[in-house]
Amino acid sequence: MQTTRPVFLDLWRIKLPLSGVVSILHRISGVMMVLTIPVAAILFHQALSGPEGFALVAGILDFWLVKLVLVVLAWSLLHHLFAGIRYLLLDLGLGLDRSAARRSAMIALAAAIAVLVIGGGLSL
Repeated sequence: MQTTRPVFLDLWRIKLPLSGVVSILHRISGVMMVLTIPVAAILFHQALSGPEGFALVAGILDFWLVKLVLVVLAWSLLHHLFAGIRYLLLDLGLGLDRSAARRSAMIALAAAIAVLVIGGGLSL
């Protein structure tokens, strides 16, 4: 079957709607959290191994770059939570029209940042 619709694959020029951006960020945040599980388990095990291990982990967590990574991970957890709630509501049939979907995408995006800032996640 021959189609006449144009194929536009320049990803840098495609304008995604906000719902698409939230969807992609939801997937990225989920992958980030899953990939962090082994690192967190190793650090937890090391911290419980004794006073020297605890001091080592405390020193690692005191590094500014690690604190920045922790802030990004806190954002990913919050974004994943709020976007997941949004998707559950969409699955229930709430907010399916275009304006409500845009509004809920904006709320999910802004709520993660707001809770992160209010919770003090940006105090590096």
